[in-house]
Amino acid sequence: MLLVVLIVVAVLAVVAELVARQVVPATVRSTVVEQLQLPAEHPVDVEVDGMLVPQLIAGTLADVRIASDDVTVGEFSGDVTAQLQGVPIRADRAAAGGTAEVRMSTEQLRSLLSTIDGFPAESIELAAPNVTASTEIQLLGATIPLGLVLAPGAADGDLVLSPVEGTVAEATVTADQLRGQFGGLLEPLLQDRSVCIASSLPAALTLQSIEVVDDELVTGFDIDGGIIHDPALQANGTC
Repeated sequence: MLLVVLIVVAVLAVVAELVARQVVPATVRSTVVEQLQLPAEHPVDVEVDGMLVPQLIAGTLADVRIASDDVTVGEFSGDVTAQLQGVPIRADRAAAGGTAEVRMSTEQLRSLLSTIDGFPAESIELAAPNVTASTEIQLLGATIPLGLVLAPGAADGDLVLSPVEGTVAEATVTADQLRGQFGGLLEPLLQDRSVCIASSLPAALTLQSIEVVDDELVTGFDIDGGIIHDPALQANGTC
């Protein structure tokens, strides 16, 4: 009789785990789609580590990973992966925190930078570890091509592109040399250019790092665990 009971318990445990494996990811996916205002059919992959039934009993998911390609929120778009630890089953307290990564293609970066007035966003290319751009300047009635090399970085939550060197008439010189040779003529092009992306993302996400990896711009974020229960952190940030 005891053996039969143990078998029944084991079967019920397996069934409960299988059901949890269907319900929990679907619930997380629905929350993400609603929070980011994505189309209902947009693919979002959700993985939860470990056995789910014990975590559900404890009321906390130890580790949740979310991934989705071609996510667009406001002017910001890319392939997103996020990981949260200590996620409560009920939205009555904060998670332990987490991180997110957004990978942007050249076209997606061009679209984002097109919001900067007077910046040649359509010419942007990715050339690790930098970003390049090209334009033309008028000097003594002549049209001269100008190439720029810009170092990507993050400052105060903004994406920043800082000129480090340029190419004029096939000669490569530093940004400081360009400023010295052409003075105010190139000043608008040789300023740091920043793009605030906070207004496109939940306030819980803070931009921490930017780098060019192969043919993608990779941005890293910290996630405040309060996003689980705090409406202020769930709402988009401000610029």
